[in-house]
Amino acid sequence: MAKVYATGRRKTSIAKVWLESGNGQLTINGQTLDAWLGGHESIKKRVMQPLNVAKQETSVNIIVKTLGGGYSAQADAARHGISRALVAFDEQFRTILKPYGLLTRDSRSVERKKFGKKKARKSSQFSKR
Repeated sequence: MAKVYATGRRKTSIAKVWLESGNGQLTINGQTLDAWLGGHESIKKRVMQPLNVAKQETSVNIIVKTLGGGYSAQADAARHGISRALVAFDEQFRTILKPYGLLTRDSRSVERKKFGKKKARKSSQFSKR
């Protein structure tokens, strides 16, 4: 089958994902998963979760380009993109991935700062008198 493209997002991070049938290679920003994330095992598991759930660790090749945000948000964006790409690759994966919440975009992002406040919600100390 041909290459499939999908995008994943989390906070301000965007992951562009290309998926094709192959032998299980995962490249993120031109590096392997281990080289890209180093010793962050829990984040590596999050990136690999859609492949593990769909049992496709060794049957697809994935190329991911991430931009924006930190490595944790980029990893979650990659997870979202990989999930979407798997569904575009084969529609049967939707029923497998949906119960795990892997197709849902996490809409939480940083709340904007309001005027008259130090941060989004933090105020200066209240003085009664």
